[in-house]
Amino acid sequence: MGLKKQVLEALITLVGDGNVLTRREDLIPYSFDGTAALKQLPGCVVFASSTEEIASILKLANANKIGVVTRGSGTGLSGGSVPSLDAIVLCTVKMDSILEVDEKNLTLLTEPGVTTLKLSQAAEAVGLFYPPDPGSMKISTIGGNVAENSGGLRGLKYGVTRNYVMGMEVVLPQGEVMWLGNKCVKDVAGYSLKDLFVGSEGTLGVITKILLRLIPLPAAKKTMVATFAEMDRAAEAVSAIIAAKIIPCTLEFLDRTTIHCVEDFAKIGLPLDCEALLLMETDGHPAVVAEEAEEMERICQEQGCVELRVAKDAAEGDKLASARRSAFSALARMAPTTILEDATVPRSELATMIRFVDQVAKKYALKIGTFGHMGDGNLHPTFLTDERNTDEIHRVEEAFKEIFDEAIRLGGTITGEHGIGLAKKSFLPSFLGEVQLDVLRKLRAVLDPAGILNPGKMFD
Repeated sequence: MGLKKQVLEALITLVGDGNVLTRREDLIPYSFDGTAALKQLPGCVVFASSTEEIASILKLANANKIGVVTRGSGTGLSGGSVPSLDAIVLCTVKMDSILEVDEKNLTLLTEPGVTTLKLSQAAEAVGLFYPPDPGSMKISTIGGNVAENSGGLRGLKYGVTRNYVMGMEVVLPQGEVMWLGNKCVKDVAGYSLKDLFVGSEGTLGVITKILLRLIPLPAAKKTMVATFAEMDRAAEAVSAIIAAKIIPCTLEFLDRTTIHCVEDFAKIGLPLDCEALLLMETDGHPAVVAEEAEEMERICQEQGCVELRVAKDAAEGDKLASARRSAFSALARMAPTTILEDATVPRSELATMIRFVDQVAKKYALKIGTFGHMGDGNLHPTFLTDERNTDEIHRVEEAFKEIFDEAIRLGGTITGEHGIGLAKKSFLPSFLGEVQLDVLRKLRAVLDPAGILNPGKMFD
């Protein structure tokens, strides 16, 4: 049906002709995100440059009952920024300024279109540290990170995005603007509304400014890679490291399929005669780093690691870490469609879950590479398939149903960091239960009674 001519004209008046896309060929790049097999052309794409413009756009959309899907770089993996039919895609990438780095209060104020890497570099330039590091940090934007409550490789020790959001400016669907939070370390006045918007996936409001907590930059870091002949031994090494009261900065793993794909892609020099690889990083005071690295090396050897490689300097450490960061890209080269998920279980159930994923892949005759954040139980089973093969895609869907059911049975969750979006909407009711789901529906109805923000996402 498309958007009405008067709506498009009003949008052009608000943001300028060059900031409104309507031609089909221009809309195609905004019809999908990083999620496989999900796409829908929007009614138009609008680039906003200020809070005031966003408020005006939402007032217009609310008055005309038009869906609005907020989008950054489109790297999401749950279909959260896939447009709904005839929706306005509200793109915030032009709001890309870091507004303040406050060294006295250890905070950073930013617009939502700043990439995670740029933000991290701005903090490090003054000796400070922003820990969340999603795999897409070179191109993902902080607005999307907050909306999805993104995690990353350093989540085990430092937590996820929510742990670093101190405040934010939000535009509500009716165009009202409010500021939530402040620079105070302690503030318990009223409900913590900022936490409601973190992880809300663009369904409650549009985030236009974000106040982030920074911490001192660690003085030292050491990176190691250990390989194992059995996945269970790698999982046992992880459990032993945690039991030894060591919380590494990074504790990641790759299975055999992923190791071979990464080595073929990045030529890092990874050993190929193993079933599992652990990437371990410890950071902090130099003496503590040295002690923890020595202890982790001893534990891995006790658990029968085949080989242990210690980076001799920061450059080699970064090279080894790139093995994990390039896992998705490497796997994506192996098949026309790559479906990356994130089932999360308690750490004590990791070995059980990894074996189950392998069994499910064999049951449905599917090719899978598994990698993820072994230190916090967040697995990324990645199916290498072809969306044009309807029978195979059906088997992939059945496999994921079993994987998510097993994750819930083991006391885990259906998503550790990717969100619900469209991809996992059908699994949410069984995970939350009717009472909790009803509370979410009521909250959403209060803030967005017309239902214009990211319609159809998370739940109907």
